Amino acid sequence: MHNRVQYLRQLILSLSQAKGIRTALVIFSHDFWDPEINQLVASVDFAKTMQIFYPYSIQTHSNEFPGESRSDCPRNITKIQADLLKCANADFPDLYGLYRDAKLAQMKHHWWWKANHIFEQLALTKHHTGLVLFLEEDHYVTEDFLHVLNLANKERVAHHSDIICLGTYLESPDMKNMAKQVDVSSWISTEHNMGMAFTRKLWDEVRSCNAHFCNFDDYNWDWSLYHVSLMCLEKQIKVMLVKAPRVFHIGECGVHHHNKDCKAMVTMKCVLDILSHASKSLFPDKLVIKDIPIRRKPKAPLGFGGWGDIRDKTLCLSMASRLRHEDDVEAALLLAKEAALLLAGERID
Repeated sequence: MHNRVQYLRQLILSLSQAKGIRTALVIFSHDFWDPEINQLVASVDFAKTMQIFYPYSIQTHSNEFPGESRSDCPRNITKIQADLLKCANADFPDLYGLYRDAKLAQMKHHWWWKANHIFEQLALTKHHTGLVLFLEEDHYVTEDFLHVLNLANKERVAHHSDIICLGTYLESPDMKNMAKQVDVSSWISTEHNMGMAFTRKLWDEVRSCNAHFCNFDDYNWDWSLYHVSLMCLEKQIKVMLVKAPRVFHIGECGVHHHNKDCKAMVTMKCVLDILSHASKSLFPDKLVIKDIPIRRKPKAPLGFGGWGDIRDKTLCLSMASRLRHEDDVEAALLLAKEAALLLAGERID
């Protein structure tokens, strides 16, 4: 979660209506401190909940890394201009010649931190071997999403799948005719990143490739995970895609959306209309699974940049270290801060 409370209200409402939600643990991971959001989450009484707070947010580090400091290079200046300015990270533009944007960098940092925290450090979950489902604040779930997730999980191992994906980006999905349909294919981040669920087995494999994830020049966690799938893992990640989505994307405002007139309820009405017409098709008794032939391994694409700064790479790598005690949390920033001080010492008189 970030700060879009208007979407978060809708996600929480949808979770409250889901069958079986009382058996779940819902973890809210924040990178923004806001009393209204905290109060909203605290009001949840339909499931077991926990709140965790990303400790390196740009909100709490507003004048220093991983936020923006006065010594940082402006994002759009050239390398020659950066050298003349002697700004701290002049030697580390991304592959497109741009310098870091703290808001963009935080998205990858937060996802990586919460995954490491949940699988490796959180007492309640660090020994959990079942599914972990990743949702975002602008998602909306159907009342049968846990039912379908459990059905898919029963078939997952038999079909050699690593991820179950409950969401698609189709504007008008055929909920009635595809209510039971599941495709098994190669995981592609741009198509299969919404409502992802996977177990510790895949996480251990991904975590062993932390250098690939953390050094890949892309601020998107999903594109970085795709890079890991293609360049590091022994086999490409396979996905079970639920064709009639059980997770919908309702967010029209945010980092990748700049529509000034975006309103949460406009998109919500479309989703509710889709679900009202599909109500009789929910809660299938079984799934019909189709194996899609795996295409030849594609060439690994370039990243979208935004991740050239050595400090971001260092902080990312430090998050993957297994911290055993809460008192050691600040140690995850140590290497990155040392890099920041080194850069500042070299560049700032």
